[in-house]
Amino acid sequence: MKIQWYPGHMAKAKRKMKEDLPLCDVIVEVIDSRCPNSSRNPEIDQLAKDKIRILLFNKLDLADDERSKLFMEDFHRRGFFTLGIDARNRASVKRVSKLIQEASQPLYEKNRKKGISSQMVRAMVLGIPNVGKSTFINAFVGRSTAKTGNKPGVTRGNQWIKLDKNVQLLDTPGITWPKFEREIVGYNLALIGSINDDILPIEDLVFYFLKYLVRYYPKAILERYGIEPEEGEAALSIMDKIAVKRACIKKGGDVDYTRVSRLILDDFRSGRLGKISLEHPGKWSDEGDEDSAVE
Repeated sequence: MKIQWYPGHMAKAKRKMKEDLPLCDVIVEVIDSRCPNSSRNPEIDQLAKDKIRILLFNKLDLADDERSKLFMEDFHRRGFFTLGIDARNRASVKRVSKLIQEASQPLYEKNRKKGISSQMVRAMVLGIPNVGKSTFINAFVGRSTAKTGNKPGVTRGNQWIKLDKNVQLLDTPGITWPKFEREIVGYNLALIGSINDDILPIEDLVFYFLKYLVRYYPKAILERYGIEPEEGEAALSIMDKIAVKRACIKKGGDVDYTRVSRLILDDFRSGRLGKISLEHPGKWSDEGDEDSAVE
């Protein structure tokens, strides 16, 4: 199943972002720790190739600790400054200011050689919808400056936010990209809520997710639902058992697949299923590899 989501306002936001890029020294990209590859807009690498790059691994508390560590090490080797955060936690977010200062040292040195004493840094904050970008900015600034919401596309316009005499942030709307080249990307973004829930059947999405859980996190199913997947057991069978356990049954005894799918998806997004990552560093593929449950 091919999943795409690129509303018209995103094309306009992308054009505005490209116009503002020359004004910025640092690019701070907020990504979802549960799927770092899928939640990075691949167009940013080309657009911001000459900028200082910072990757903030948000929702770190929801992701697999070991996989997150490997991802941050991998991106660091590729020239990114990386930091894991929980955007809802101000103590966690305070470390970002120090990182921006550290990452900007080459810029300060370059300015000193030109006789420029100012240490003002302008940082553009980017992120696809629903990765917690606006929540991060609000926690960073210490007041509710950027609009937040649990639906993709809440922030619609660029806005400058002055943190102190040395740092200005440019908040930008969350944008995806026109075409997901890999099927796994669409599934992952749908699971974390970065694309509109209404564009695909929730039952198909959760069926995919359950296959992934059986393969990589069977213990999560046992601990949350009291169901231990049997060897080779189909995801549909497990979904039926969860439905019975959680009383997601229609009149007449049929399974209410929409209701049980919503329950499972909400358990994942809220962290009630435990720390789960949808990716780990390795070869991208859509069929039967270590990153995907699609077969």
